[in-house]
Amino acid sequence: MGERKRAEAAAALGRWTEPEEVLAQGRALRAAVAHEEHRAMSIASNRPSVVDYVEATNQGRLPELVALRVGRMLASPFSFYRGTAGLMAGDLAEGVRSGLDAQLCGDAHAANFGLYGTPEGQIVMDINDFDETLPGPWEWDLKRLAASLVLAGRQGGVSEKGCRDAAEDAVRAYRGAAKHLAELPFLESWSALGDESVLSKSKADDLLDEFGKAASKARKNTSAKVAAKWTRREGEHWRFVADPPVLTRIPDATATAVVDALPSYVDTLRESRYSLIMRYGVSDVAFRVVGTGSVGLRNYLILLHGNGDEALVLQAKEARPSALAPFLDVPPAKHEGKRIVHGARLVQAETDILLGWTTIEGRHFIVRQFRNRKGEIDATTLKRDDLDDYGRFAGALLARAHSRSVDPRLLAGYLADGAGLDESIAGYAQEYADRTEADHEELVKAVKAGRLPAHVE
Repeated sequence: MGERKRAEAAAALGRWTEPEEVLAQGRALRAAVAHEEHRAMSIASNRPSVVDYVEATNQGRLPELVALRVGRMLASPFSFYRGTAGLMAGDLAEGVRSGLDAQLCGDAHAANFGLYGTPEGQIVMDINDFDETLPGPWEWDLKRLAASLVLAGRQGGVSEKGCRDAAEDAVRAYRGAAKHLAELPFLESWSALGDESVLSKSKADDLLDEFGKAASKARKNTSAKVAAKWTRREGEHWRFVADPPVLTRIPDATATAVVDALPSYVDTLRESRYSLIMRYGVSDVAFRVVGTGSVGLRNYLILLHGNGDEALVLQAKEARPSALAPFLDVPPAKHEGKRIVHGARLVQAETDILLGWTTIEGRHFIVRQFRNRKGEIDATTLKRDDLDDYGRFAGALLARAHSRSVDPRLLAGYLADGAGLDESIAGYAQEYADRTEADHEELVKAVKAGRLPAHVE
């Protein structure tokens, strides 16, 4: 926390405010920026072409994986959308702002909500990607979520009305969750988890079966399972088994650099975690290709040997400046990994106990558990009623995430009587989905014309 923030906090601490006064502050913001104003879909005046954008965001990535990245973006408009957070951020920056900022996920599309395990073994669902996290207008996350639901629904064959309903219900659930959190004791709202109870509170009961199936798979998704599938013993040594192009060996010098960076990572953990991680020994390091938005970034898996045959697999993932940074008035991060970790700790109710950051060969990285009982519900496979429920669930989770950095009473004040907001953002989402489909078609044409390389898996 900077000196200015500390001074503000010191001045505010101990000054209690009536709930109604905080709600009124939120209503005053709504008077300045009405809900209906969020319907307008703006495109940045200096918006780059799709080819220029893709080429610019390929800079600094491993050249041999650029074609794979383009190939994954080529798969569908939804896949393209997953790799273009910065393109949308530029468009959102041209639109209205509510005047209320929160710690953003920065890339809150439907595939960035996932299941994972808490330290107590409970399976919860929450935002699980923070590469782009920064403080900014809360509505940017909500609009990105809403548009992603339309795109996911279209890919899954859901009717246009069903897609719009899912987007509209996500906004309605966001408002409902903010209102609910605004009425809770501070400690209770702060520690609210995205477990099965949220499904009922957000009226997403039809998703219980999907959640249950995903949770069952997530419980089995552990370091032990990764080790059983991807490693083997070679005498006294325990090694990853190469599976190109997804999992590959790396030069000894690079592996040494990764291992040498671990002490600085350990220093970023809380003291109790320090004692835990120091009990393990490093057995091997390998390179693994990661998902659509991060293809081409450096991503290492680190195999640690624990108690007896115990395996722990850590992931060191390259951290680059947020794609939102050019459009938000925030100072440059001193360490991009630290920015991501602090954003995750602020937004998630429960973060990975081994989440930290380090620097490898001059590049910033985050380090976390790999496959920490992680699971997903694929929004592109959901039928209409389930997509609707998924929208409600995700909308409620997003409101909970934002309420950790902005007073939920302020949010609730702005969002009150918000049927017009539901309709406005749903309309925006459909129009932005149309824009994304046009952008995707531009990508398809560029690849066919040989202007961009593409490797389709």
